[in-house]
Amino acid sequence: MRAILAIDQGTTNSKAVLVSEKGEVLARGAAPVGISYPRPGWVEQDPRRLYASVCEAIEACLNSAADVTVEAIAISNQRESVTAWDAETGESLGPVLSWQCRRTASDCERLIAEGRLERVQALTGLPLDPMFPGSKFRWLLDRAPKGRPIRLGTIDSWLIHCLTGGRLHACDASNAARSQLFDLQAQTWSAELGEIFGVDISLLPKVMDSSADFGTTLGLPGIADGTPIRAAIGDSHAALFGHGAFKPGDGKVTFGTGSSVMTTLPSFIAPRNGITTTVAWRIGGKPTFAFEGNILVSAASLPWMAGILGLPDVASLVDLAATAEANGPGFVPAFVGLGAPYWNSDARALFSQINFSTTRAQMARSVTDSIAFQVYDVIRAMRAQSGGELGALYVDGGPSQNRFLMQCVSNLIEHAVIQCEAPEASALGAAYLAGLSLGLWRDLEVIAALPRSTQTIAPEAADRATLLNTWNDALSRSTLALTPAKGE
Repeated sequence: MRAILAIDQGTTNSKAVLVSEKGEVLARGAAPVGISYPRPGWVEQDPRRLYASVCEAIEACLNSAADVTVEAIAISNQRESVTAWDAETGESLGPVLSWQCRRTASDCERLIAEGRLERVQALTGLPLDPMFPGSKFRWLLDRAPKGRPIRLGTIDSWLIHCLTGGRLHACDASNAARSQLFDLQAQTWSAELGEIFGVDISLLPKVMDSSADFGTTLGLPGIADGTPIRAAIGDSHAALFGHGAFKPGDGKVTFGTGSSVMTTLPSFIAPRNGITTTVAWRIGGKPTFAFEGNILVSAASLPWMAGILGLPDVASLVDLAATAEANGPGFVPAFVGLGAPYWNSDARALFSQINFSTTRAQMARSVTDSIAFQVYDVIRAMRAQSGGELGALYVDGGPSQNRFLMQCVSNLIEHAVIQCEAPEASALGAAYLAGLSLGLWRDLEVIAALPRSTQTIAPEAADRATLLNTWNDALSRSTLALTPAKGE
């Protein structure tokens, strides 16, 4: 049987999925990546371990599949994480600076003070925030050994380098669009942005379509040399594509460590209201644009709270939360500041309106509800900016499989959400793009018609006004500028 091997390289795990010509998942494998926190606010990974985890995931996937011929490879990857390596030897010249890393916050503040924000947003669709890679690339360059031939890249470009034996330095347009060095409308690296961030754009990868020829494999264990790599795309974009969210207004929410809310646009719309504009994917040289809201901490707060309450796992936390009425304290998960639509690096995580009658179940419920509140704020900002109706809204990622959590989201946004049974939305999206490049699927209509197992969750009545008052009170306290007490 012929299949496409889709690599889904995430923040905590790398996954490998075999996808048939019918769009069915034939086998899957996974391996942990590892992540370190060398200082408060610093988050990094080992690029060699990251690639090793991809190889381990591929091995596990292939070991569980029989009589499958890998026709091509597709890549979906964590975005806004970047690294540097020697162009000749492939030696790592720095860590992977994670999308969660805040080490360049002061650099972003300096650029804002210099009046750079408006121009950066106009060209890239992105705010000046340490989540995005412009300042991270500069940090890597400042610490790389002098005199070495340096390559800078997003994670898809690092994987393409490794998979092709160093023969190709390339990335796709969706990953480039998250780099803060890419002119969205010109669809090229920007010398002006390179000057703003102090980055030589000649060190960056060639920007290609998301469905394209990214070379062939060399030295990948378990895979024949010469196997074509026919797709690369950021994981959130891949999930949007995998759901078949091709109509303007269609969107998805990916729930993971953080969350990404995306809606497809009919054309480029300049960003405002704390929302970013991005390239969803590029096919045949033509970009499809999308709004996106990046939530920095979403499901990552669940295991933390489970530990605080002495519960064995996240499932126990959600079960406990479901026993409480939604009228308890507020909670803001600003452990690393707040992303969209607030973009406040100084915000701090906190509970509000706690009293002696507050129960463990109410505390658990306030944490689970914070996931829905953040999605609500992003979607509200998107609706205000686009002026259009929200179409089909898909949900994916581990927490999306929990009915209680998704019912809370649906109730708050007053819109149905569509659960997808297959948890590999990003891998499927990358595989579909590779199949499009190979001619396995003729066009987007054929891909949209591929069978998907879904369940729609309709909104139920809820006291939204009271809930939002509690949330907004907590939010205002989280983002309140701290002032020193008298005498300090």
